[in-house]
Amino acid sequence: METIIEKVEKFSQSITMKAFIIGFMTLIMLIPGAMIQNLISERQKRSVETIGKINAKWSNAQTINGPVLVIPYTVSGTDENNKEVIQNHSLYVTPGMLRVNAKLIPEERHYGIYKSILYKSELEIGGEFKKSDIQLPENSQVNWNEANIRIGISDLRGLTNNLDFVMNQSHFTAEAGGLDDAIGQGLVISLKNSGTLQSGNILSFNCNLFLKGSSNINFIPVGKTTQVQMNGAWKSPGFIGSFTPQYSLNEKGFTAKWEILHYNRNIPETWTDNQLKSVGDTSFGVNLVDTLDQYQQNMRSAKYSLMFIALTFVVFFFVEILTGKKIHPIQYLLVGIALILFYSLLLSVSEQLNFGIAYLLASIATIGLITVYAQSIFKNRMHTSILASFLSVLYIFLYVVLQLEDLALLFGSAGLFVILGVIMYISGKINWYKPDDKLSKVRLEA
Repeated sequence: METIIEKVEKFSQSITMKAFIIGFMTLIMLIPGAMIQNLISERQKRSVETIGKINAKWSNAQTINGPVLVIPYTVSGTDENNKEVIQNHSLYVTPGMLRVNAKLIPEERHYGIYKSILYKSELEIGGEFKKSDIQLPENSQVNWNEANIRIGISDLRGLTNNLDFVMNQSHFTAEAGGLDDAIGQGLVISLKNSGTLQSGNILSFNCNLFLKGSSNINFIPVGKTTQVQMNGAWKSPGFIGSFTPQYSLNEKGFTAKWEILHYNRNIPETWTDNQLKSVGDTSFGVNLVDTLDQYQQNMRSAKYSLMFIALTFVVFFFVEILTGKKIHPIQYLLVGIALILFYSLLLSVSEQLNFGIAYLLASIATIGLITVYAQSIFKNRMHTSILASFLSVLYIFLYVVLQLEDLALLFGSAGLFVILGVIMYISGKINWYKPDDKLSKVRLEA
């Protein structure tokens, strides 16, 4: 008759107990896995901060808003005491037509291991105002000599030319200025003493802007009809904002064209003073996307760490069952740590080299380390070769999933389904209730 000690010893060596231990160790490996993801986030945050410093020395992302015609006027009236009161107001008038032809010249700047995407831009801006659109209140007096044109530019440090603004063949210079309103800070072109606004109904204009910026460039569709055409030497542009352009891509870069009508945006043709608070939600433009963002790829790969550890432990467990070769929990733990170190290697190497090369080097190092260690445990080249082949297929599978951005979920789910099917097939060949259930006695059924 078995004693309690013998039963406890028998249970401690049983398949069930070993499975519980392996499951517990798999969950324990969530801790270093989370630490790796925190490390990736920390390095990514540091990268963003460093890139922000590079951009700050060059110029930040640019948003161009305007031109908008601003006409000061006064309204006379009386207060409750019948005293004459004069109120000062400003009428904002948007162009009837606004055309922008933009050329982007991207370049990369490096600071240590970090990279920022900067650009130079050449903007040809033209269009026209219609005096018939200027609707003023009764009893108002227009101060034509104080009228001006405003162009909002989000970061004036990026401006590299002295603006020559031409309206009806008259030339005007610009000064930095602006208010905290819908147009924002930028350039102010005074039309003082020009007489331009008092002749003719059509006020045509044009100017050239040379702007430096970083990451992205945006426009506000202030025109009743706004047309923007842009081209640049960047193979992977991201079109951002409220409107999608017609575009084409080739090996040399991209070409995009937007045509936005006044029905498409919530900007009035005219407004008074600060009636319009913001127009930022109508912006559109191009984001110079860095498709080789190694931190994003590292984070995506790290999210598969638990799956890698669990599947590798399952392979070791099956080898242990089928061969009768006992593997100590400490040995499982060491294999799990080696799998976690793969992500640390991948992160550190990808900061220095291309992500694909970093992935190859980290995979070879990890598979090699685990294979050598497995050989010292199994003492069988065939079993070791099966494990090495399995790990190779697993890492190839992960790399393919990382490259398939849109189909990653579909491909990953299908792959896991196949792997689960193989595991279920093998487990179905094992007699899990063999009378002598010590691991050294379990074999495949005939």
